[in-house]
Amino acid sequence: MSKATAIVNARVFDGTRLRDWTSVRFADGIITDCATGPTAQDGDEVIDAEGGTILPGLIDSHIHLVPGALAQGLTFGVTTALDMFSQADVMAAARQQAGARSDVADVRSAGIGATAPGGHPSMMYAPFPTLAGPEQAGQFVADRVAEGSDYLKIFGPTGAAGPRAVPSLDLDTITALTEAAHGRGLVVVAHVNSVAGVGKVVSAGVDVVAHVPVDGELGTALAGRIAEAGIAVGPTLATTENFLGEPGGAAVAGDPRLAGILGDAQAQRLASGLSGRRGQGMPPYSRAEENVSRLAGAGVTILAGTDAPNPGTIFGASLHRELELLARCGITPAQALTAATAAPARVFNLSDRGHTAPGQRADLILVSGDPLTDITATRAIERIWRAGVLCDRRAFVANAAETEELDAFDARVAKIVTAVRERRYGSGPTKAS
Repeated sequence: MSKATAIVNARVFDGTRLRDWTSVRFADGIITDCATGPTAQDGDEVIDAEGGTILPGLIDSHIHLVPGALAQGLTFGVTTALDMFSQADVMAAARQQAGARSDVADVRSAGIGATAPGGHPSMMYAPFPTLAGPEQAGQFVADRVAEGSDYLKIFGPTGAAGPRAVPSLDLDTITALTEAAHGRGLVVVAHVNSVAGVGKVVSAGVDVVAHVPVDGELGTALAGRIAEAGIAVGPTLATTENFLGEPGGAAVAGDPRLAGILGDAQAQRLASGLSGRRGQGMPPYSRAEENVSRLAGAGVTILAGTDAPNPGTIFGASLHRELELLARCGITPAQALTAATAAPARVFNLSDRGHTAPGQRADLILVSGDPLTDITATRAIERIWRAGVLCDRRAFVANAAETEELDAFDARVAKIVTAVRERRYGSGPTKAS
């Protein structure tokens, strides 16, 4: 048995609310006690939080695996990452890494997402299986289960029409995929980028909508339908703001609470991004926050996810930006924290994490401030434990092979971002005034 640890003199957020506890004890990777008084026993390592706040380890509900993703995420408090598209070999390698090492985040993965031949994200990856109609849905889902996918990702309607349109699955196929996945006990995540697309996937019965649309107002009636259906939404505002030309990546790189662990190379990746580059005819970023506000106001479960490593985002660090942006949508800091802890744990059936409570995994973060009054205090990290193991916080430095793969991924992303901007808005990016 490993030596137990007791954290004392702390505020404790349990995943949904601040408790009156002041002490948390864990041993062998599991939380054993939470109490208003001391929990330490003879022989324990005792850590004085000095009034700091204990949080459950953060869950990033939307990433894409590349080299270093899990290591970098953990250094910023992301103890579990949910991958939303990867080839089977990448998924298997990440799962093996997470199972063998304590210095990387745990991971779950959708594996290969369901899309039409030539549909998104074909431009970003080597050829992968697609499907053309509802009659192929059952086999597609069976193949993903055989490869080890933890849930199903579906790429829904694009919202574009005419010569700019990219092939996409129709409603019958999306519905068939959803039914097949549910028959195998899988959660279904639908990627959408339009208000009309959201309405269609809601009709199909999906469990999670990935991304908040900005092509129009997401009205109260549709928000109510989403809430009534129990569908969660992961807005991925940290990527949306950069895509729409806001300097979100630069804001992350410029925060001294994050910059010290980023390292120069990663800070440069953040700051370069798409900051300051706005396409003609593109909607304002404020529309994204307005749509999230309507969803939250209707009672929709919100999930915090970054869509890293899209331009202007970094694993882990950008989740803290996502929390800040969610809080700007009118939800409380506690609700924003829940979006990165208890909510994704519930939605994705991760019953052993997402809460600070006895019996849960000792995925914990100690921050020096009070994120329940200032959400950016999540960045003032003092310590991180992943399944009870203290994280050695060091900046991620890619080796030569990883750098080459990361550069190649960035090039593919830049290509698709340009194509999407041109397809949706009819022009490439221009410099913002």
